[in-house]
Amino acid sequence: MRPKIIVHGGAGEIVDEHINAHISGCQEAIEVGWEILDQGGTSLMAIEHSIRLLEDNPVFDAGRGSYLNQDGFVEMDAIVMNGDDLNIGAVAGVRQIRNPISLAIQILHKSEHNILGGQGALQFAQDLDLEECELDWFITDYTRDICKKQISNSKKFGTVGCVALDSYGNLASGTSTGGIKNKATGRIGDTPLVGSGAYADNLTASVSATGNGEAIMKVVLSKLACDLTITHDSIESAAREAIQILYNRTNSHAGLIMIDPKGNLGCAFNTPRMSRAWVDNSGDIQARIYPDN
Repeated sequence: MRPKIIVHGGAGEIVDEHINAHISGCQEAIEVGWEILDQGGTSLMAIEHSIRLLEDNPVFDAGRGSYLNQDGFVEMDAIVMNGDDLNIGAVAGVRQIRNPISLAIQILHKSEHNILGGQGALQFAQDLDLEECELDWFITDYTRDICKKQISNSKKFGTVGCVALDSYGNLASGTSTGGIKNKATGRIGDTPLVGSGAYADNLTASVSATGNGEAIMKVVLSKLACDLTITHDSIESAAREAIQILYNRTNSHAGLIMIDPKGNLGCAFNTPRMSRAWVDNSGDIQARIYPDN
């Protein structure tokens, strides 16, 4: 089976000065993930390494570049899910771990639990010697300025994600975020919640979502999109229907990327922009940020 992969760098009102960085960041992430898949690596491996690059890129709201909470520091969430056995690894409210997606992977593989949060997640990461950074490392001039000006949450959602199908026919999904602007300390969004921020099932599809987290939780957006593939003729129509249902029920905005077991790709969003990149059927990398470009 020919592998497939798609990444996103968030949906919403991506500011003009960040457009080129969003596109190049997504392209770099897809190159890393595609190389892993092309060499026989698993979908989970590709997702971890693609998202790590996005977390290290300060233009995205994940890892370095995460939005600060009301007390002026980052709290990050991440999730991964394996479509073969439905295993999940998720982390909520972690602070100084450089790559929350790698912590989520380790939880999936090595913990008896699906999700760890706060101090327990940190201790688990430290027991595995995962890389830590000083809290200031995660802060950029852009996020510090937003915090100082007390800019409230808008339609700018920088959550990053990746979905992949490997040559063994296994789907996987992953999502990582720093949350919304000036969020309440301790706020947990949709990202680490299975079926909301991500979902993967070899019988239906793998999905990573981004957008208004409180609304995404209400309709369990990623699982909804997977289930809609059963009744829709194409994965694209399932993706669009999921976003439409979200809007109809919550009057909110989001985006998602998805892959079905046959390797068909889907993407839908009702925000002005959503950065994403993928490898097309010819093996070429495609990257977009506007609806139709």
